[in-house]
Amino acid sequence: MSFSYYGELCTEVYELTKKIGQSLNGDIEYYQKRLKHCEGRVLEAMVGSGRVFIPLLESGLLVDGVDYSVQMLDTCRQHCKDRGLEANLYRADLKELDLPNKYEAIIVPGGSFLLIEQRSESIEVLKRLYEHLESGGRIIMDLFLPDNQFNSSDIGKWNGSATYHLPNGDIITMESKLVEADLFFQQNEVSYLKYEKWRNGELIQTELQRFALRWYGVEEFKYILESVGFTDVTVSADYEYGKEPTSGKQVFIYEATKK
Repeated sequence: MSFSYYGELCTEVYELTKKIGQSLNGDIEYYQKRLKHCEGRVLEAMVGSGRVFIPLLESGLLVDGVDYSVQMLDTCRQHCKDRGLEANLYRADLKELDLPNKYEAIIVPGGSFLLIEQRSESIEVLKRLYEHLESGGRIIMDLFLPDNQFNSSDIGKWNGSATYHLPNGDIITMESKLVEADLFFQQNEVSYLKYEKWRNGELIQTELQRFALRWYGVEEFKYILESVGFTDVTVSADYEYGKEPTSGKQVFIYEATKK
């Protein structure tokens, strides 16, 4: 079985666990507050199915979205249509991003930037986002550090499972298998996620996803932003602008400006 990239079953689970307008520890309210004075275009990179995107549109902001997953974008478009919202949604690999507009602000909520597996690719993505900002435009994104420990004996074993009940009565089960983990040197973790959809006790669909995360130290990522060309980099904690980070268990929100 080949790997999917945020395929149909993953998107269905995402819809159940990250509903439109569902704020995660106050992140939607934070982005709304930091963007409320924007008069130009805003871009949400890695927009997913629209959890943050749609509330921003509904608040009156002019927001575009971009993602690589066809299924996520299709779901986001349907949500917009259901709400009577007009939206520009683009499918693109962020490393090759070439959109027709420049933006007053670009956001990457939900720690999604950590899903870019290779460090070199993440730097290339930041360069592409930088190029899509207007002069004086801002990038705002949040990151977190790993909160789990693992035993080497866990690698290669299916463990961790969850069950999701869909509105139509179908069930999706998910199992995870840790296949790589180096939280201190490489600062990454790779798991395989196996989704199975069941209907009346019969397996009707299976999907396998490769799920990778790469972490960055708080100061490390600040230096990366500066190396790309960003200035006035601020790091806030737990969706409180200006709050100094004090713990690795916090969420870190970066805001930086294009020269």
